[in-house]
Amino acid sequence: MDDTPVVLAEGMHLRFMRKRTWEYVDRLRVTDVVGIVAVTDDDKLILVEQYRPPVDKNVIELPAGLVGDEPGQTGEELLAAACRELQEETGYFAGELSILASGPISAGLSSEVITLILARKLRKLGPGGGVDTEAIQVHEVLLSEVDARLMKWVTEDKLVDLKVYAAQHFALTRDHGDE
Repeated sequence: MDDTPVVLAEGMHLRFMRKRTWEYVDRLRVTDVVGIVAVTDDDKLILVEQYRPPVDKNVIELPAGLVGDEPGQTGEELLAAACRELQEETGYFAGELSILASGPISAGLSSEVITLILARKLRKLGPGGGVDTEAIQVHEVLLSEVDARLMKWVTEDKLVDLKVYAAQHFALTRDHGDE
């Protein structure tokens, strides 16, 4: 059987592919995706909320973004992208970044792989909110209150990205204080 991927269609940001009988999506001009598990010195997990058209709801998410997606960013490093995205979306600068884990976002739908990055020693430098067409709301939630806040958001008909639960695990089990 031929393993050569076939391009079915290509849009501005996505390429629709088929390999054997499987159809999936590739993102164009992107090398990786980063999700940031940002924990403040006073034990708050930084989350973001934004409206997502594919699900037609507000979604509670990790600060995250694409690596190498802007002109001049070819070859951008994961940690540099994480630092940039964290600051754009939340207004926080991370004094320390470390890689936690990598894996597929939705292995049956997309070729994307996300790397979760732990961000510590945070300093608030601005309001965040994203760039251009983004309308991101920033939430700072005490680690001890994350479960209750997530349940409250669900009752408000918001969706919680499953990566938030992974972030909660990492935030609670990794040393995030001064070393």
